[in-house]
Amino acid sequence: MIEKIKQSVQFIQGKINVKPEIGLILGSGLGDLADDVTNAVKIDYRDIPHFPSSTVEGHKGQLVIGELEGKIVCAMQGRFHFYEGYSMQEVTLPVRVMNLLGCESLIVTNACGGMNEQFQPGDLMIITDHINFTGANPLIGANYDELGPRFPDMSHAYTPKLREHACKVAETLHINVQQGVYAAVSGPTYMSAAELIMLRKLGGDVVGMSTVPEVIVARHMNMNVLGISCITDMAIGETIEGITHEEVMEVASKAKPRFIKLVRSLLQEGDNQLWSI
Repeated sequence: MIEKIKQSVQFIQGKINVKPEIGLILGSGLGDLADDVTNAVKIDYRDIPHFPSSTVEGHKGQLVIGELEGKIVCAMQGRFHFYEGYSMQEVTLPVRVMNLLGCESLIVTNACGGMNEQFQPGDLMIITDHINFTGANPLIGANYDELGPRFPDMSHAYTPKLREHACKVAETLHINVQQGVYAAVSGPTYMSAAELIMLRKLGGDVVGMSTVPEVIVARHMNMNVLGISCITDMAIGETIEGITHEEVMEVASKAKPRFIKLVRSLLQEGDNQLWSI
């Protein structure tokens, strides 16, 4: 795995002349933010050694490296999922590559279903914690000490100073944001009513099929992490009506302007010390 990561890093370094500071993982329907990156170098995932290919609608499938609000970012315009048939190590390989390219912080985003009855479709939620219900973990197997410790701590998986910064910026912009716990499942099926009720009773506020593996690996490498969810539908077990991927994309698209405004302002308002380890 170490050799694969290094080969990916070397290939990308041969295409750029900057050192990224902040990694961005842009979820379903939210990838347009990467189009705002200036002096951008765009690299198709298929061209990067050992990168998987994104197979999900709404995921463009390219790495975009350049400047956004005065910060050098490395943005994933589309991500990989466990349910696509990739291993957890393959799903999270880009996070390791971003870190070795220079990124000390990661902003990870997703589209998800809201289980908290106080939420509504179109809300943005700052992730405070997560529950890993995927049935797997990207750190299973041999540990490489040069990447991180055998038993990394996840008690503060989402960096408190970045969560506080996000809430303050959202308030300044008059964007109402929720805060809550992200429950990750493997997918690709949407959850049954009984499963949703269970997840809510166990402490989940939203449910989705991504993010947590990437966050685990980011924290393994001691990166700062900020998680932002876009709630695209309500997943209340007692009243669930069903949802399609097309409907998820439609709501994410409507929330996109507020999401882009928030992330751009987070980068603009945060000094370099905020984003460094």
